Amino acid sequence: MAKQIIHTDAAPAAVGPYSQAVAAPAGKTVYLSGQIGLEPGTGDLVSENFEGQVRQSFANMQAVIEAAGGSLDSIVKLTLYLTDLSKFGSANAIMADIIPQPFPARSTIGVASLPKGAQFEVEAIIVV
Repeated sequence: MAKQIIHTDAAPAAVGPYSQAVAAPAGKTVYLSGQIGLEPGTGDLVSENFEGQVRQSFANMQAVIEAAGGSLDSIVKLTLYLTDLSKFGSANAIMADIIPQPFPARSTIGVASLPKGAQFEVEAIIVV
C-alpha cells in the first residue's frame, strides 16, 4: 500500500514517531479494537513492566493486522492510551523500533485506568 504522508509547516511538527496526517489509497479499511499486553495463551498481562506491556500490545496488534490480511505498513492511524503520560518517551521509542516509516498518524491519550490493570493500550486503523 502506498500511503501519502501529509505534512505542513503551518502546524506543529510531530513530537514522536508519527505523521501529521496520512492519506490512504482505496482499499478495505479495518478498524482494530484496542490491544493491551496480554499473553494470548493465558490472557494474563505479560508483566508489570511498562515496556514489556507496550511490546506485547504491539505484538498482539500485529497478529490481528496479519489476520486481517495486512502488515504493519498497512497502518494509517494509531491511538495510544497510557495510564502514566510520564512514560510517553518510552512508548515513543518502542513504537519507533516496531512501526516502519513512514509513520502513521497517531493520537496519544492519558487515561485513569485500563482493563486488567494494564498500563498501555494501542488501537489501529489499517487499509489493505
